[in-house]
Amino acid sequence: MKKRITSFMLAFTLAAGALAGCATKAEPEATNSETTKDSSTETKDDSTDTTDAKAEEATTEDKTIKVGASPTPHAEILEQAKAILEKDGYTLEIVEYNDYVLPNTALDTGELDANYFQHKPYLDDFNKENGTDIVSAGAIHFEPFGIYAGKTKSIEELKEGATIAVPNDATNEARALLLLEAQGLIKLKADAGLSATKLDIEENKLNLNIEEIEAAQIARALPDVDLAAINGNYAIQGGLSVSDALATEEASSLAATTYANIIAVNAGNENSEKVQALLKALQSEEIRKFIEEKYTGAVVPTF
Repeated sequence: MKKRITSFMLAFTLAAGALAGCATKAEPEATNSETTKDSSTETKDDSTDTTDAKAEEATTEDKTIKVGASPTPHAEILEQAKAILEKDGYTLEIVEYNDYVLPNTALDTGELDANYFQHKPYLDDFNKENGTDIVSAGAIHFEPFGIYAGKTKSIEELKEGATIAVPNDATNEARALLLLEAQGLIKLKADAGLSATKLDIEENKLNLNIEEIEAAQIARALPDVDLAAINGNYAIQGGLSVSDALATEEASSLAATTYANIIAVNAGNENSEKVQALLKALQSEEIRKFIEEKYTGAVVPTF
């Protein structure tokens, strides 16, 4: 009996030892689990930090407004709007172009948020010819066409066969011809309107030679012609003042309401926060005052 009890006690002791051994082996597993959990938490925190950084970067980028513009007067006007936009947390980046095609192609491809150099009729023609979908977000100013003296110093002194230079692009040529008609120099077909070309001239008593020249080159060609009809921004670039003009488009004319220079954007973006902030700045009293004082009638606010 004593031997049987001793055997039983030995068996119990061995079993208890075995159980203790199992418990000891389980502890590292718990420790590994906790380490993995902590590591997972740290990884998650790092991921959150990266996401926050990207979000902050995107927000910063979204506060930059990139606008393409002609140097004069558009880029000059935009420069004045920078300080106004900064108050609303925006940075205005201005990209200058010296032609009328690249600002629209850059806008269409998303390189720009907006552009500021053209009027609606030109934009409509561009969309039609290039399959783009660019729209006006709002009008800013009007640049009156003027008739400037070249070899002949006044309209009254024009002689038969005199040469008058006009732009060779469709929309601006029509404006020039309408201005010549308003001065009694020619008469256009009744239905010519804003699509007029020199082929629509039905009366030309002085047999004037209407010479079509690229708009940007007309001011340079002025010494070689008798008179020239020049767009406001190119007149400024050519060192001319509206006060030098022999005649200009009236503020109430069809041209004034039709050819206002606009902020153009891709369709669907006209009501975005950035575009609306840009419009608000450009249609402010500060900008109105700047335009009126800087350009003395060569550029006229439309807001």
